[in-house]
Amino acid sequence: MTFSSDNLIGGERVPGAGAPWRAVEAATGSALEPAFASATAEQAERACALAAEAFDTYRETPLQARADFLDAIARNILDLGDDLVTRCMAETGLPRPRIEGERGRTVGQLRMFAEVVRRGAFLGLRVDPAQPERKPLPRPDLRLRRIAVGPVLVFGASNFPLAFSVAGGDTASALAAGCPVIVKAHPAHPGTSALVGGAIQRAVAECGLPAGVFALLFEEGIAIGQRLAADPRVAAIGFTGSRRGGTALMQIAATRATPIPVYAEMSSINPVVLMPAALQARGAEIGKAFVASLTLGSGQFCTNPGLVLAVDGPGLDAFLAAASEALPNVAAATMLTPGIHKAYCEGVAALESNPAVERVAQGQEGTGQQGQPVLFATTGAAFRADHRLGEEVFGAASLVVRCADTNELRAVLEGLEGQLTAALHMDPSDHVETRGLLPVLERKVGRILVNGFGTGVEVGHAMVHGGPFPATSDGRTTSVGSLAIDRFLRPVSYQDMPEALLPEALTDANPAQLPRSVDGA
Repeated sequence: MTFSSDNLIGGERVPGAGAPWRAVEAATGSALEPAFASATAEQAERACALAAEAFDTYRETPLQARADFLDAIARNILDLGDDLVTRCMAETGLPRPRIEGERGRTVGQLRMFAEVVRRGAFLGLRVDPAQPERKPLPRPDLRLRRIAVGPVLVFGASNFPLAFSVAGGDTASALAAGCPVIVKAHPAHPGTSALVGGAIQRAVAECGLPAGVFALLFEEGIAIGQRLAADPRVAAIGFTGSRRGGTALMQIAATRATPIPVYAEMSSINPVVLMPAALQARGAEIGKAFVASLTLGSGQFCTNPGLVLAVDGPGLDAFLAAASEALPNVAAATMLTPGIHKAYCEGVAALESNPAVERVAQGQEGTGQQGQPVLFATTGAAFRADHRLGEEVFGAASLVVRCADTNELRAVLEGLEGQLTAALHMDPSDHVETRGLLPVLERKVGRILVNGFGTGVEVGHAMVHGGPFPATSDGRTTSVGSLAIDRFLRPVSYQDMPEALLPEALTDANPAQLPRSVDGA
């Protein structure tokens, strides 16, 4: 397998100039070839300049051509074949089925956005025809469309090397909106990033688009990423990662001469609420399913169930007994990076050292960069008294909170920060009690699911993968699903504009017959 370790800028391969560094094979700690060199400040400047130069042309690309471009990226990624899968497995330690599934998801969301673009509804076209005879004042002719915001900076995620990385949801939705994209590759999987970046660069050339529509920059540290975030030509940022990294980008973006939005997915512990009737009827069954969700992918999902809430009693005892029986059979799994493994171990140690927390069960002990699954328990009173118990431990660790009654359970929910998901396990006889909790959950999370766990995120039109801070920096948006395109669009209204100067879709003829409202209908 051969691929370039160069930065991809303006349709060219441009060698970096920083000190060489290599990816690490997650399972062994061995260095992987080839060596990568960080981009320079001058190369970052050129990528931004080319993106700005390409913007006005690319955002007016015919919708069919833009959709064909997204389809071409998907096709080129599939054409990489097993080379992409094996390199990604080496760099992340993730198993083949996970990588192949994530590749399918990446290709699927590119194709979904291609269809969104073809249909044209995302443009939000509106026409309010003039009413010159209206009294007491005539109404002007008003026409509205949504346009792309400008070049978008995307940071590759560590835990999803394909679906939230170089050609992931942020890139796909930004390109679909008409925004050139500059990707800062994650240093943990540069080879994977290089392969996918090459697939996008080839699609740009195949579709005859301006070369500045896409750029991929490598960096082992953070200086170039910070420089890109501060560049005045970057109009928005997409980020998936730590709370510290996301808030640092938010600060840079907010203190620029022209502030810009940062769409950052950061921290979530995704509460699982076990309602009394469901717990009594099938506590053991839920406990086994919970362990499977907790340990999936070594717990390295942003929707991992890191908190379980239930009223204390025999049903919860059955849940804990089943989980305690299942967890010791789970082997430790390789974590994505040494840094993630270290942070996980520190988080687990902090819980173990807390006198109000007991360890309920643990999985098999690991070696090297493997994370040992663990389950803890505490009381509702202790959880409410110590905010540290509500902090995310990124990995296969979870905390069960024994609540004295449903009032205390509700109080625990009220005290939580914003979350991506909340899972309700309930039976029909729990509906009345659950109805009282729904307003709280609606204020706290982006997705409420029933009798399941949040670790499965469907890519569709009704999906929300977002939530109030710190789950995301802007709880009004989603990073998964077709609504993700909204982040990179803004409305423009045209008043009394001559027909000859209007965008085609807003003319009376509307030659492509794109969907639009006229007088609100």
